[in-house]
Amino acid sequence: MARDLFGDVTRPFNGVGARSRLTVPLSIAAHSAAVVALVVVPLLATDALPALREGISYTTVTPVVPPEPPRPRVARPPDVAMADPAAAPLVAPDQIAAEPAWQRDPIATDDWGAGVITGLESGSDVLAPPPPPAPEPQTRTVRPGGQIRPPTKVHDAAPLYPAIAQSARVQGVVIIQATIGVDGAVVDATVLRSVPLLDEAALAAVRQWRYTPTRLNGEPVAVIMTVTVNFQLR
Repeated sequence: MARDLFGDVTRPFNGVGARSRLTVPLSIAAHSAAVVALVVVPLLATDALPALREGISYTTVTPVVPPEPPRPRVARPPDVAMADPAAAPLVAPDQIAAEPAWQRDPIATDDWGAGVITGLESGSDVLAPPPPPAPEPQTRTVRPGGQIRPPTKVHDAAPLYPAIAQSARVQGVVIIQATIGVDGAVVDATVLRSVPLLDEAALAAVRQWRYTPTRLNGEPVAVIMTVTVNFQLR
C-alpha cells in the first residue's frame, strides 16, 4: 500500500525534466536579442545621422532715422524796466498840480475852521507826550530798637502739631525771621533755626499772625523781627 500512496513522489513524471532544461536557455537568448535590438543597434547607427551645421550666417540691418527738422525761433520780447513810483522824476513838470485830498495833513490844514482840532490847537502838529506815571512810594524796612518799638501782636494762631512729629516724639523751638508790613500783616517768613518735621507747621502759623502797624516819624514802615514757635509734647 505504501508504494501505491507514494508512488507518484518516488517516480518522476516522464518528460518533465527534459522540458525544464530547454526553457531557461531559450528565455536567456530571447532577452539578449531584445537588449541588442533596443540598445546596441541605435548606438551603432549614430554614424548615419546628419552632421550639424558648423556656422550660422546672419545679416544686420541698421534703420536710417531722418534728421530732426529745425525748430522755429521764438522772438524774445525786449526787457521793459518797471517804473519805480517812489523814484524821483527825471523830467521837470510843466505845472504844479494840486495835492490829493488823501495826502493832506488834517492837523496842519485847518479845514474845519478855527478852534481845537481833535484835541490840538489850530496849526499845532506836535503831540505832547503823556505825563510819566507817579513813582510808587517805597516802604522803608527797619528793625525794632531805639525809638522804634516792636509791634504788638493782636491776632495769634497756634501751630498744628504734625502727627508724624508726635509719633517720632520730635519737639523743640523753631526760630523764624518775619517781615511785618505797614498794615501789620506778615508778608514774609524765613526759618533761622530749623527743627525737622516742625518747620512747615511753624511757618504756616506765623503767616497768620497780625500786629499793630509801626510808624517812624509819622510814616508807616515795615518791621523785621525774630519770632519763636515752641513745640512741646504733653
